[in-house]
Amino acid sequence: MLHIEPQSLIGTWRRFGLSGPVYEIVSEGKKLHSGDETVRVRVIETGEELDYKLADVLDDPKER
Repeated sequence: MLHIEPQSLIGTWRRFGLSGPVYEIVSEGKKLHSGDETVRVRVIETGEELDYKLADVLDDPKER
C-alpha cells in the first residue's frame, strides 16, 4: 500500500462519500493506538472541525 504523507493533503478538499458534504483538510492529526493516522478536517457546510482517519480520507473522492 502506498503511504501518503498527511501534510501533503493540507489545503485540499474532499467529499464524504459520493454525495456527502465537502470538507477541507486543515492539519495533520494524531496517530491512534491502533496505528491509524488522522488528519484534522473542516466541514465546509457547518465549519465543524474533527479528526478523520487518513485511510478514510484517501477513499473519499476529491472535490474541485
